[in-house]
Amino acid sequence: MAQEETAVGWDLEAVRAAFPILAKPLSDGRRLTYLDTAASAQKPQSVIDAERAVYETYYANAYRGVYEFGARIDEAIEATRETVRRFIGAGEAEEIIFTRGTTESLNVVASGWGRRFLDEGDEIVVTLLEHHANLVPWQQVALETGARLRYIELTPEGRLDPESIEQAFTERTRLLAVTAMSNVLGTEPPLAELCEVAHEYGALVVVDAAQSVSHSPIDVQALGADFLAFSGHKLYGPTGVGVLWGRRELLEQMQPFVFGGHMIEVVERHRATWAPLPAKFEGGTLPIAQIIALKTAIEFVQGLGLSAIRRHEHEVLQYAHQRLREVPGMRIYGPPVEEKGPIVSFTVDGAHAEDLANLLDLHGVFVRHGHHCTMPLHEWLNVPATVRASFGVYSGPDDVDALVEGLLAARRRLRLDRR
Repeated sequence: MAQEETAVGWDLEAVRAAFPILAKPLSDGRRLTYLDTAASAQKPQSVIDAERAVYETYYANAYRGVYEFGARIDEAIEATRETVRRFIGAGEAEEIIFTRGTTESLNVVASGWGRRFLDEGDEIVVTLLEHHANLVPWQQVALETGARLRYIELTPEGRLDPESIEQAFTERTRLLAVTAMSNVLGTEPPLAELCEVAHEYGALVVVDAAQSVSHSPIDVQALGADFLAFSGHKLYGPTGVGVLWGRRELLEQMQPFVFGGHMIEVVERHRATWAPLPAKFEGGTLPIAQIIALKTAIEFVQGLGLSAIRRHEHEVLQYAHQRLREVPGMRIYGPPVEEKGPIVSFTVDGAHAEDLANLLDLHGVFVRHGHHCTMPLHEWLNVPATVRASFGVYSGPDDVDALVEGLLAARRRLRLDRR
């Protein structure tokens, strides 16, 4: 079972005080309104300090030396591995693989499992919600193996269509690749149900948890997933570190993704054998300080309590939906606020997404614009780009107010009210 947490009362100003960047004015003296947490979360001081401490006090390469610093690094990395194991409810620490991010984690599965076990005519089920990181690797594997992709379509509100779920799976289905939360619509697919359906057909399930892991508790064993991936930088941790969890028996069957130092057992002139898990998938020098600081990031989130985080962010999301309706020409995409994560993607009639993002920047409001690495989804939405505001533990109603005021000012600047 995933580690239990104790939710605490929410003190927004105390939470914000943990993030030094939020106390610094922008170059023009304005207060920062950071609404791009879905792209990358800001870092609390504790995470910054943890990463700095590695370089300042005990840095060495990992799993290379028995001297004092080397041993301390090894112990700290293994402590993070155990923290991750408890955080996601994995059965064994050896099932936790450190990578450079969600994208690499998903590519490890696509390469190590997909290229080895998929054959011509096999089917990979994906959804229209997928980030390119959980779509393009499977496209490539399909092209190389002769497998083909089948899509779960969406309802007009942006939910997974139940009828399409039934139709997507066949006796040739070998794998389901699905996001735990859409990075555009905030949609949260019914993962437990999807895992059950996939397993009825003998298929494996790969979960992209990059967006969800910092907002909702997850227990991979209770969920019934086979693989799960996430990144540190969206979890208030460092960039350059990610996690892949997989069931031991599957990881044992897979080929490594990166070949070189540390991941080998024996190397002869013309062959090599692989080290036991998890080293088998951790070739080369790991992102050492980043892995160690990831433990601090997880502890920071657990200290706030994921249930408390979800409640707070949902309140901000509700307020955002309410206030954004005041903007003429506003169109919000995705399911109702009660059925989504803390993300709002929208367009404003008569305004390009990039223009809105640029004009919001003039007001100190940082948002994302574009297709958000989900081009098939935007094609389905019938828009080339959206503006996305995404919320985190430090977001509050005042951030939403600044967003709305910035959008109203942008409308005036673009003279939309005169058209």
